[in-house]
Amino acid sequence: MSKVDTSKSKATENASKKASDQGEKGDGVERQRIAKYLARAGVCSRRDAEKLIEDGRVTVDHRVLTTPAFKVTGREEIVVDGKIIPPHEPTRLWRLHKPRGCVTTNKDPEGRVTVFDRLPENMPRVISIGRLDYNTEGLLLFTNDGELARTLELPQTGWTRRYRIRAYGRVTQSDLDELQNGIEVDGIKYGPIEATLDREQGDNVWITMRLTEGKNREIKRVLGELGLDVNRLIRLSYGPFQLGDIPEGTTLEIPHKTLVEQVGHIHTIRAKDDDNKKKFSGPKGRGKAGKKPFKKGGSSDRKNTRNADTRTTGKKGGKK
Repeated sequence: MSKVDTSKSKATENASKKASDQGEKGDGVERQRIAKYLARAGVCSRRDAEKLIEDGRVTVDHRVLTTPAFKVTGREEIVVDGKIIPPHEPTRLWRLHKPRGCVTTNKDPEGRVTVFDRLPENMPRVISIGRLDYNTEGLLLFTNDGELARTLELPQTGWTRRYRIRAYGRVTQSDLDELQNGIEVDGIKYGPIEATLDREQGDNVWITMRLTEGKNREIKRVLGELGLDVNRLIRLSYGPFQLGDIPEGTTLEIPHKTLVEQVGHIHTIRAKDDDNKKKFSGPKGRGKAGKKPFKKGGSSDRKNTRNADTRTTGKKGGKK
């Protein structure tokens, strides 16, 4: 199997540029860097794709790539770890009501149940948008478009994450209002947070919080600084998408039209054929992450959510 020449000589660099850009002007065929292409295919993040290429695990038309700058159209035979990556499918987005007791990772070294074990077996290969801690529950989004995931995770997108929290201790609304000025905890600065004291219940308080950064364990650390011990954390929304009344452990696909309406202004949504409506059903999970081959894939969270979604429960037996 031959290797793409990545010599730094002038002649080789010119030849490489010519090869990667060939036909880019005049033939009407769109090209993009291979790392970006793999990310958009939902294989992994762009950074992870670059590492795969660096390790020689990606081939294009039987040539081993060594540069993430190589451009492709999607018509080539692109292979990662011996598995052919199919042409890009329409952009799709799902909501999962994540239960407590599962980790947001493809494979847990401790052998714990993952969120991917909770997804239906017949879903395409997807990646999560952001993470929720092991015992955090609520809304978790998944997509088959890695670049969409990257875009929606960025704080610059400005999407608000809304949470409902139960915490042990006492706090006043005045204390919570101070969070709108931001706060520093253990040397980490957190941006403005909108927090509302909903009610007191025994030794606990219920609080609703809205934030845009979503740093690791941000809510627990910030409330801990106020003397509270968080014992339940539920994500209610992520940008315009709401948890709503989705039963725990259930996966629900967002209609393509809604996806375009809500996300189309910040990310290019790959088109969908009208008759390409795939339904997902069944309570089974995906099985062990990493065992599933790469394969082809397929409401608004406004309060008046459309009900044209397909609901699936992802409860799976096995490890507890």
